[in-house]
Amino acid sequence: MLIEQIFTEKIAHSSYILAGERTCAVIDPRRDTNIYIEIARELGVKITHVLETHLHADFISGHMNLAQRTDAYIYAPKSANCDFEHIPLKEGDSFFIENIKLEIVETPGHTPEHISYIVTDISRGEEPLALFCGDTIFVGDVGRPDLFPGKAEELASKLYDTLHDKLLALPDFCEIYPAHGAGSLCGRAMASKRSSTIGYEKRYNYALNIEKKESFIDSLTNNMPEAPDHFSRCTDINRKGPGELKDLHRPQALDNTRFRERIKDSIILDVRSFESFGGQHIPHAFNIDINSNFPTYAGWLLPPEKDIILVSENYPQAFEAFTQLHRVGMDRIAGYLENGMYGWVTAGFPAGHVPQVSSPELHDRINKGEGTTIIDVRALSEFEGFHIEGAVNIPVNELRERYTELEPDAENILICGSGHRSSMGCSILLQKGFNNIQNAAGGMAGYAAAGYGPECPRCVLPWAPFKNK
Repeated sequence: MLIEQIFTEKIAHSSYILAGERTCAVIDPRRDTNIYIEIARELGVKITHVLETHLHADFISGHMNLAQRTDAYIYAPKSANCDFEHIPLKEGDSFFIENIKLEIVETPGHTPEHISYIVTDISRGEEPLALFCGDTIFVGDVGRPDLFPGKAEELASKLYDTLHDKLLALPDFCEIYPAHGAGSLCGRAMASKRSSTIGYEKRYNYALNIEKKESFIDSLTNNMPEAPDHFSRCTDINRKGPGELKDLHRPQALDNTRFRERIKDSIILDVRSFESFGGQHIPHAFNIDINSNFPTYAGWLLPPEKDIILVSENYPQAFEAFTQLHRVGMDRIAGYLENGMYGWVTAGFPAGHVPQVSSPELHDRINKGEGTTIIDVRALSEFEGFHIEGAVNIPVNELRERYTELEPDAENILICGSGHRSSMGCSILLQKGFNNIQNAAGGMAGYAAAGYGPECPRCVLPWAPFKNK
């Protein structure tokens, strides 16, 4: 038996290949499935099973695409009521992949329909050696139960029972293979390690060491990070069965004239760095840097009902954005600006600008009391940990509605961890008619490095969620 983990950056998603000698299963696949085909080919095995633990909220699953390409059967929770052809699974079901036995246990809590797969290699022993637990247990955390309005306490209660009555009864040596790691918003405090054991998590996972059920429920239903807008959309798409990637067109190269014709009815998405966006950009564009947590914020900030036209440095960058947008169900990508901003401005078309303010500059303005409004667009938990005195906290996603709390003609400087989210915020406020917007390049990481405040934990830990973004 062989277990191969595939970790997808940005969405911090782990999928797996569980292989015997001739056949294998793919567990919780991502939407672009070439990687599974290639690994199976290298291992010399055929993909015969596609296993889903639950209806994923933060990404579009590749179950339909993979099944179509390999003729594998899709296995999914019976209670999910999926619209596509599949083998429904419930508590007590089991099946074999060669000498590998998979037993189904219903594990509601993160979602109502969640199941986990308990794996036993009967060629070696009769005790379970692995658990594919989806978003039930993570390394250092457990799945958040608050994604369904009005059901958080009910699901937190079920999660407690799931953990203590079912999963923690497995042998301490049983390995845990979760569907996400640090950086995902499906939990709150995931560690950077991408697999663990039941015994280790029993000892060191904070959530598993909350003994009282009431305290567990309280911990998991308060002060959770906000769930992005695309979570509910992705869940619904995964239930219905997402469209196959072969049916989606590659991004079309648009010259300046055709790009201008599409602007009125489309979203302009500039995926370049915040420095490049600040230097020059097409008016009314969103800026989400491809090197930031791009798919999460694209799914969160962009209206899903409109076509997207991309501004990038080159075609490879446009294609990377294309792939990552599809991972979160943003499929209406009409094309990209063929010759980029250089071709745009040399053709004499208008461009906007966002001045970039360095940390010493920002500190100097604050000390002089020049009346600048500092808008901190980080999450509330980050803001409470360390912020500039007098700054206004409006998380970047909330700027879409809460911009009315700000003065559009005042000097507004936006800041985040590094400059990425604040540039997103600048692009939003520019669309709302603000005309004196500046971006704090380097963000709170730079401000601390310059000696103006303590280090921000999320900015200095390499595994921390949304590091410097």
